[in-house]
Amino acid sequence: MRVVVDANIAFRAMSKGRGDLRSRLQSDDRITFFAPYFVLVELFKHKERIQERSSLPENEILSALHSLCESLTFIREASIPVGTWMEAWRLTREVDPKDTPYVALTLHLSAKLWTHDAELKAGLLSKGFDSFW
Repeated sequence: MRVVVDANIAFRAMSKGRGDLRSRLQSDDRITFFAPYFVLVELFKHKERIQERSSLPENEILSALHSLCESLTFIREASIPVGTWMEAWRLTREVDPKDTPYVALTLHLSAKLWTHDAELKAGLLSKGFDSFW
């Protein structure tokens, strides 16, 4: 099974006490976790907020980031066909355009999207997208 991890899940995996989530990302050989490189931009953009909310020292945050990156297969956004991007944009533009890369990758890989963003899920479901994990 293929699962695309969005920034929401990545942020949670970086939180204190979420070793269970990091373990889940590494534990099942039947599942391959994917992410667009855009998730790294999101993590670095919000690194101060992640550090504040995680209550972890910097070395533990870096260790969690390393573990997260080793658990994911990163896909270049440029490898996703333009038509797939257009469909992802149609699905996300009214909910949250920043989620377009995750939806585009999910469509491209015929995968499931793993998110805890309730607003995104509701918006996508209302447009017929129901490929969630």
